[in-house]
Amino acid sequence: MSRFVIKLGTSTLTGGTPHLNRQRILELVQQMAALHQSGHEIILVSSGAQAAGNERLNFPDLGRSVPAKQMLSAVGQGRLMHVYSEMFDIFKISVGQVLLTRADLSHRTRYLNARDTLLNLLDWRIVPVINENDAVATNEIRVGDNDNLSAMVASVLEADFLILLTDQPGLFTADPRKDAAARLIERIDHIDAATYALASGAGSTLGTGGMVTKIEAAQTAIRSGVTTIIAAGSEPQIVTRIAGGEAVGTRFEPTSTHVESRKRWLLTDQAQGRVYADDGAARALVKKGASLLPVGVVRVEGTFQRGATLAVCRANGDVLAHGLSNYGSDELNRLSGVKSSQIHAILGYSYGDYVIHRNNMVLLK
Repeated sequence: MSRFVIKLGTSTLTGGTPHLNRQRILELVQQMAALHQSGHEIILVSSGAQAAGNERLNFPDLGRSVPAKQMLSAVGQGRLMHVYSEMFDIFKISVGQVLLTRADLSHRTRYLNARDTLLNLLDWRIVPVINENDAVATNEIRVGDNDNLSAMVASVLEADFLILLTDQPGLFTADPRKDAAARLIERIDHIDAATYALASGAGSTLGTGGMVTKIEAAQTAIRSGVTTIIAAGSEPQIVTRIAGGEAVGTRFEPTSTHVESRKRWLLTDQAQGRVYADDGAARALVKKGASLLPVGVVRVEGTFQRGATLAVCRANGDVLAHGLSNYGSDELNRLSGVKSSQIHAILGYSYGDYVIHRNNMVLLK
């Protein structure tokens, strides 16, 4: 089964009108529900909070100031979630709201907490409905558009597919609204300056993300191993058709696998601390591809937080691997040599049985 991140733009949710198009939304929810009921995992990244707020306040003339936009988002976000909750309820599917900012996905501890929350929602077969936390976000911590936010989420969750639904059928050789000879580009294997040149100027006036932001999002996603499709949200059964393998819209192929992307990052990230493994743990890492358990840790060096990149060493200092720690240095000093079953009793909580999971480790030797 596959993991889908599906991004719905404002133009898709409104059908080009000032109002939320509830019939259109229900059609899309029905398609997502069908995938969910087939065993796939669905993460919904939704724009439309400002449009919903505008609708609720009867379209006041507020200008385009940041406080006005944040007020509309504050009013509209709950209204939009109510619409999704009621529509997914028809198919007996629960949804959970998650509001994120760039800071949540760039600060290591907050990144891990956000990832864990999303993964737990998926484990419980709950559909996360994600939006940027516009009501409180400042310019310093904003992603700025839900296209790039959806790509970050797809990368964090190692999704199989990112589907960006918009008011255009995909990327064209020219602007189809101005050039009748423009043709749809069905597949792109490499994003370069020419790709961005094709995307410039395309987009709706209703949302913050034009075609350029979708190319940016696709570039982020494919570098992380996520297949990305840009397609028209108004196309009949568009989500179902994409999931079924039909060539719809513009498809961007991944430039690496999830594992390659993560390992490449771990190799280049500077270690913030060291953890020393006993001989048995070191052998298990190298020979069996095992995870590092606290019982195999003999010593910890450095001061670091949960999620830090650590060098995993033999007792003699020989570096074996780099990996992401599930615990901070204060916690690991208390857990060294301890069985995993004792973690909760010692700390009062647990982030899992492993100091470093094998999936988050790359061997250097």
